[in-house]
Amino acid sequence: MMIEKTFRSHDVPSTDRFDAWRKRLGRHVSPLGSGSDEGEGFRAETRLLRLGGSRVWSTTVDPATIRRTPELVRQSDPGVYTLILPLRGESEVAQGDREAVHGPFDMHVLDSSQPVHLRLLGGPSVYLIGADVPKAGFPLPPSWMDQLLTRRLPGREGVGALLSGFLMQLTDDSQSYRSSDGPRLEAALLELLTALFAHHLDANDSGAPNSARHALVLRIQAFIRQHLRDPQLTPSAIAAAHHISVSYLHRIFQGEGTTVSSWIREQRLANARRDLADPTLRDTPIHVIASRWGFPRAADFSRVFRNAYGIPPRDYRDHARLNPALPASHSVTPAK
Repeated sequence: MMIEKTFRSHDVPSTDRFDAWRKRLGRHVSPLGSGSDEGEGFRAETRLLRLGGSRVWSTTVDPATIRRTPELVRQSDPGVYTLILPLRGESEVAQGDREAVHGPFDMHVLDSSQPVHLRLLGGPSVYLIGADVPKAGFPLPPSWMDQLLTRRLPGREGVGALLSGFLMQLTDDSQSYRSSDGPRLEAALLELLTALFAHHLDANDSGAPNSARHALVLRIQAFIRQHLRDPQLTPSAIAAAHHISVSYLHRIFQGEGTTVSSWIREQRLANARRDLADPTLRDTPIHVIASRWGFPRAADFSRVFRNAYGIPPRDYRDHARLNPALPASHSVTPAK
């Protein structure tokens, strides 16, 4: 069964319900300031699912206000992007210099590293589904993600409908999934999120001079993810497949603040880490997993893995068997 944590306000004395809900959010999401006019009648039910290093949650809650002040951001930052899918009620959101009001199926994304003010409105209760994904290793660069913060991302059409359907099915039927499904479901979530964000970035920049470059970067990154197991995945092969020079390929990735080789290594390490934590692969030797993801020398893989995540692959696998939530707590940015 999928690892799931549940909070129900009716399990708590009426005088403590709101404070208990606020503390639960702070423990499982990040420190938050919040308020509600409901007093002792406050009602909330929250469910949280872990998918490897990501989380999917759903909550039914009375109208409330949620804040992350600059002080709270400095106190603790989980380093995630949060996608919010309202299904009932409205949300007024402000982050950076942007403000927006979103109704049902108006998805929007927030950055945990920036202060935010969120009001949940509507009665008798608001129903939201959310997804928290680590910023470290996310396919799209921060400068692109900043363009999307608080923007309306329709959840009833196109890629948005695929993503909202996936999230609703996952939260409605979580009992049907096993813990070992978590990493694969996380991969599906990341692909849908990337497709949704890229779609809206392309639409927003369709008249801009760098639109073609943005589209090319996304195509190259998708190509790399599809060929990670290929030992012949080199800058020369990637450049030839996209009819560009190797020097131009390097310049593209320099513009994203990384290198081609570093980006490939990060993706391969992330997949190897996912397989090491997968219970269905517990009998697969570590060197086989390493070789599968482009690390033919076991010693090199162990060194690179430890440099990236602070723990040797064998120890990581042992701890993951005892604690399936380990991938989330060891989401460390791979070394460049």
